[in-house]
Amino acid sequence: MAYTTFDTKFPQYMVEVDAAKCQRAGVTTSDVLSVLSGYIGGNYSSNLNRFSKLYRVMIQARKDYRLDKESLNNMFVRTESGAMAPVGQFITLTKVYGAETLTRFNMYTSIPVNGMPADGYSSGDAIAAIEEVAAQTLPVGYGYEFSGITREESSSTGNTVIIFIICIVFIYLILCSLYESLFIPMVVILAVPFGLMGSFLFAKCFGLENNIYMQTGLIMLIGLLAKTAILLTEYASARRRQGMSIVQAAVAAAGVRLRPILMTALTMIIGLFPLIVATGAGANGNRSLGVGTVGGMLVGTVALLFVVPVLFTVFQVIEEKVMPRRHTEENTDA
Repeated sequence: MAYTTFDTKFPQYMVEVDAAKCQRAGVTTSDVLSVLSGYIGGNYSSNLNRFSKLYRVMIQARKDYRLDKESLNNMFVRTESGAMAPVGQFITLTKVYGAETLTRFNMYTSIPVNGMPADGYSSGDAIAAIEEVAAQTLPVGYGYEFSGITREESSSTGNTVIIFIICIVFIYLILCSLYESLFIPMVVILAVPFGLMGSFLFAKCFGLENNIYMQTGLIMLIGLLAKTAILLTEYASARRRQGMSIVQAAVAAAGVRLRPILMTALTMIIGLFPLIVATGAGANGNRSLGVGTVGGMLVGTVALLFVVPVLFTVFQVIEEKVMPRRHTEENTDA
């Protein structure tokens, strides 16, 4: 839905100054317009300090002296000879209809248009639709710009994929240094998307869009799910180094770490549940944050308890086949 407060049917007068008459009378057009602006629009004169308060002094004609076109004959401008001439003899007023105010954006005359995505569509979908329609319908010489949060979102959209890839690379390198392995970090990286799928699934079921509030919750969710995967992987790796088989180490990790994982997940879910049933002003943002995070945490926790042991088994087998000598030495030291 889109709407605008711009209206071209506001009644007004167009002022035309007769330059020839002004020249014959020895009056400049700027003098005429200055008098007209002072009488009708008002001019800032000075400040008045009274009772420790500063007041602005404005000069303007009284309301009954600027009611209609005939009032122009009661407004005077000084000519070159020093005589006072009525402003009405130098200008012509034409009744027209136009915009009440003209706004500018980046020094260009603009019309503000506000809008919001329809149900089931995100702000990114709305931005893409606006760009597509504008490219097809706007004539030559016309353009558009986003403002506010939408401007920030549209300007950062192109960098999102690059930033995401860079973050994944850094996370992978950090996990490689933690586990001293090139394959085990893939367990954590591949396990997190299961929780994200739960977040989008719950948002779809509740009819919510992927807005900035839900994306904020996803950032928090990724951290919690990654922590859960790291807990399981770290324990399984330690048991494997102590001589336990790969499958037994993976199953033992899920069993031993079950209680702290469930405590963390339930605390998170119960704490955010009030946001799901929020009402009143800002309820849509609260619900998006609550539903996305709770849904992802619920599905992600259950999925990770089964997915992480499986992924650990797969990548641990691959690593021991690729680097068997290293693991033989570790088992000997253990």
